Amino acid sequence: MAFEATQSLCEHLLACPCDRTSQLSIAAWALGQFLEKAAADRAGSGIRVTGSQDAAGSAEVVINAMPGSASLDALAGLAPQLTGKVLVDVANATEFDSAGFASAPLYPGSSLAEEIQRALPDVRVVKSLNTMHDSVMADPAELAIAPSAFVSGNGADAKKVVGSLLAELGWPPEWITDLGDVRTARVPEAFVLMVSGLVRALGPVPFGMTIAR
Repeated sequence: MAFEATQSLCEHLLACPCDRTSQLSIAAWALGQFLEKAAADRAGSGIRVTGSQDAAGSAEVVINAMPGSASLDALAGLAPQLTGKVLVDVANATEFDSAGFASAPLYPGSSLAEEIQRALPDVRVVKSLNTMHDSVMADPAELAIAPSAFVSGNGADAKKVVGSLLAELGWPPEWITDLGDVRTARVPEAFVLMVSGLVRALGPVPFGMTIAR
């Protein structure tokens, strides 16, 4: 919940009527406050809280869970550290309505995953886990009906790495669908546009997209 609150705060700060440098600086400050609290909460757990450059440089797999509107600029600044890495993009880049729900894609005719891959050609971008509540990502069996995890990316090896990660999170192979190259991320990214209607219809309960077969 702390991460959700910080992400939401960053999204709203990035929509403020100030210049881009100020937006990113304010959002970075908010994220820094969250990381300081996370470090204190997890003291002695073995979890290491560090800065973005160190994290990107030392990790084998990097997960982009930043606000979609800030992802491209933030990741471009980490290009040297991300070269050759598998980047799992779970973010959605959209505009927001007055209630804070996604209202339109930020990259019409494209997707955040495609834009990241275009900006960082030496990074192996794979889109996944963006069509569900965050609690479902690591506990897909919590839903009454099996959800689907979609995978979009240009490299078979990178998608194999992500498939192994999904298995560790509790996703059986039959719940995972490889949609193809990174261009196929456009449709699952659009799922977030349904969230406002789903929340109004179902209430604030965990849910995810699935394919019945």
